[in-house]
Amino acid sequence: MTAATDHTPDQPDTGTASEPWGRVDEDGNVSVREAEGWRVVGQYPDGTADEALAYFTRKFSDLAGEVALLEVRHRRGGASASDLRHTAVTVREKVSGAAAVGNLAALTTRLDTLLAALEEATAGEAQAAKAAVDEAVVERTALVEQAEALAARDPKSVQWKQVTTELNTLFEQWQAHQQNAPRLPKSVSQQLWTRFRDARSTVEKHRRAFYAELDETHKAAKDAKTKLVEKAEALAPRGEDAIPAYRDLLDDWKAAGRAGKRVDDALWARFKAAGDALYGARVERESVEAEESLGRIEAKKALLERARPIVDEKNLTAARQQLTAVQREWDEIGRIFPRDRERALDDDLRKIEQSVRTREDSEWKRNEPETTARANDMTRQLTDAIEKLESELAEAEARKDPRAVKEAREALEARKAWLRAVGG
Repeated sequence: MTAATDHTPDQPDTGTASEPWGRVDEDGNVSVREAEGWRVVGQYPDGTADEALAYFTRKFSDLAGEVALLEVRHRRGGASASDLRHTAVTVREKVSGAAAVGNLAALTTRLDTLLAALEEATAGEAQAAKAAVDEAVVERTALVEQAEALAARDPKSVQWKQVTTELNTLFEQWQAHQQNAPRLPKSVSQQLWTRFRDARSTVEKHRRAFYAELDETHKAAKDAKTKLVEKAEALAPRGEDAIPAYRDLLDDWKAAGRAGKRVDDALWARFKAAGDALYGARVERESVEAEESLGRIEAKKALLERARPIVDEKNLTAARQQLTAVQREWDEIGRIFPRDRERALDDDLRKIEQSVRTREDSEWKRNEPETTARANDMTRQLTDAIEKLESELAEAEARKDPRAVKEAREALEARKAWLRAVGG
């Protein structure tokens, strides 16, 4: 081993030619120069002094590299100041009394400066982290309050599909917040979760109760409507005579409530089909009657043509006789279907009757005895017609022929109305 040698390796902060940072004695002991003097940092007995100093200088360079890396990370930002500070403290401990050759004091000073800066940055981070946590608490509390607002709604007035969707959305937001937002203090997080969970439970409880009650309501409506369908279907043998009864059942149907769309649609299809059968019978009967009325329509049209000249008949007695004859034939022809066609023909005849009646009224004012006589004649004719119709009505009732009864009663009422009009 050579004698103690001062050496300045080609590394930064390892000394100068006049003041080297390291030396090696004859026994191979390597020392580093510090403010208090030389400190032995180790031995390198199997190599030359240059090799010994190079070894311990590399160890210093490694420490210097760690310090430089920390400084760069701090300057660039992005890394946690708290984490960098913990690392810097560790490196500071390694530098203090390090077995290395170099300007350890300058390295220590750099570390102290860096630690001071990191201390300040750590405080800023802590403040920012607290603000972030406070904001996260506000955000998560808002989710809780929205869930509680849903739970506070009247279960009978809410749209449950919409409420369920809203609550599921809130839960997804809660989970995303847990994953992405700052971690909340355990006590705060647990308290908020308890409130959120209780709100969800309340909503679910109300939802189950609502649908359970709705099921009962639907079941009751289904039972009621099923019975109405059966009653409607049982009316089929009565044909159109059962239409009033069907209308009463329809009122009951409207009051029965909802049984659920699918059930309602199926039951309504049956109920409507039963009604269609009844109304179909009416349509069929009216169609037959309309077909049968074609001849009667033509006959009454022919009568109208015969009656039209009556308006111009100068002899009022002859005009009344002709009109009475037309009226008698008109009644004998019978009813016409459809009713609107019958009303149109009756209106045409009524205009002729009114014309004759107006002339009679005028004549009566001029010659009351004759007018009275004519009125008596007309009264007698109407009275005879009424007696005949009453007989026909009694016969129809005895035969239990609803259509004949109806026609005879309507004709009878018309003749009675004419009798009242002439003062009979």
